[in-house]
Amino acid sequence: MDIFEIMKKRHSVRQYKELAIEKSKRDEINSYIEEVNAESKLEIQVFYNEPKCFDSFMAHYGKFVNVKNYIAIVGNKSEEEKAGYYGEKIVLKCQELGLNTCWVAMTHGKSQAKIKKGQKLLMIISLGYGETQGVSHKSKPIEELCRADEDIEWFKAGMEAVSLAPTAMNQQKFLFELKNGNVTAKSLGGFYSKIDLGIVKYHFEAVTGHEVN
Repeated sequence: MDIFEIMKKRHSVRQYKELAIEKSKRDEINSYIEEVNAESKLEIQVFYNEPKCFDSFMAHYGKFVNVKNYIAIVGNKSEEEKAGYYGEKIVLKCQELGLNTCWVAMTHGKSQAKIKKGQKLLMIISLGYGETQGVSHKSKPIEELCRADEDIEWFKAGMEAVSLAPTAMNQQKFLFELKNGNVTAKSLGGFYSKIDLGIVKYHFEAVTGHEVN
């Protein structure tokens, strides 16, 4: 399955089955996270069979049920965009392995993540076998998400991928621009906007192979 098809199949899932993640899949996720950490210099950590993080009032308020596995993205405050970029790379890998995920900002309890001085917990991603595969989020028309000085197929394909990307509260507060063959993206503000910007940049680059500045 190509990356665009994986993006189309992946939706946020908050309720999970009582099914453990098999060792073969855990090994693959662990290895992938090691590679991502080496490339990104983030300290992304994964926890299996650890239900305490989502056994809290906030988690129940956020309608999370039976979350026993999660990925913690740890880094410096200045690395939020990078956290979104590489976190989404891992999210799509998990989807490829037949697992479900959800980006989680505040609706979780205390994680088991090791956080060094100067670092912070940037985001958590729930992980497991979903009770459902989730549903598609509503997206703004692509014309509202970008500007382009010419009509190019690869840019349109990239924006289709961007429209599939998860963002906080589905706000989609970003703008892509194609000018003289170069692509830039900027945040338009909002909650967790830097995380969101990293996520949408990864979607664009993974599908098109074109770098976003």
